[in-house]
Amino acid sequence: MCPKGANRIAHSHATPMAMHHHFSAIAKRYRNLRTTDLEPITIVVRELKNLARIEGIDIGCGAGRYDLLLCRYLVSVLRLTCVDANDYMLEELDKYLIKHGISNFNSIHSEAEHLPFLSNALDCVCTFNAIHHFNLPEFLRESDRILNSGGYLFMYTRLREQNRRNIWGRYFPKFHQKETRLYTLDTLIQLVAASNLRIKSIEYYKYGRISTLAQLVKRARYHHYSTFSLYFPEELEEAITGFKQNIRNEFEDTNQIHWFDENVLFVVRKEG
Repeated sequence: MCPKGANRIAHSHATPMAMHHHFSAIAKRYRNLRTTDLEPITIVVRELKNLARIEGIDIGCGAGRYDLLLCRYLVSVLRLTCVDANDYMLEELDKYLIKHGISNFNSIHSEAEHLPFLSNALDCVCTFNAIHHFNLPEFLRESDRILNSGGYLFMYTRLREQNRRNIWGRYFPKFHQKETRLYTLDTLIQLVAASNLRIKSIEYYKYGRISTLAQLVKRARYHHYSTFSLYFPEELEEAITGFKQNIRNEFEDTNQIHWFDENVLFVVRKEG
């Protein structure tokens, strides 16, 4: 059972099947829609730098944006398994990593809550911008099971309160009300505390972004965030109209729109 205040999926579009269709539809263009942040990778590398050999997995890997960085920065020690519940994403990941000369990986189809790994077998579990698609208590139990003693879980995400403050939460109609899947900081801390894992640190990030209004509208129409798939088509167009007006009211130059995106990285360990 989730602690009091844990998130609930309230919108009818946010079903597993709807999300599967969403990610299948955007798999080929997904990397071009999303921003990849190097900063959390530097923390992963720092924490794992003393290991001579690393057996690791990335859950909810998508099309491989963060896997390329992991493989490059830990090239001599990491054997990475990329895990996703969407075969179209895995196809894109395989092509992407092979194209960039990466060979120290393999990919498998699996749900985050039922992972096909032996107990106490892995040194690290990573997940980037994906935990809001998981049953998090079950994912934490699985991570505890498959990690060896002293192993790491790295969870990179945006919090519900951070989502409210970004360009979409502030100016795109109903955006933060639609997005009920993200966790608050308190809820994430409670859920990890309820598992057998221990929080080592929580790292906070604030990124300056810049874009044009036309680019932002394109991102919304192409479902830059899965949140946009929670709108019905006519509702999305109506929200885009409202968004454009809100941006024009707030920014003098719609070709130079500045804002901040925020994220958080949970560095979690399995104690012996």
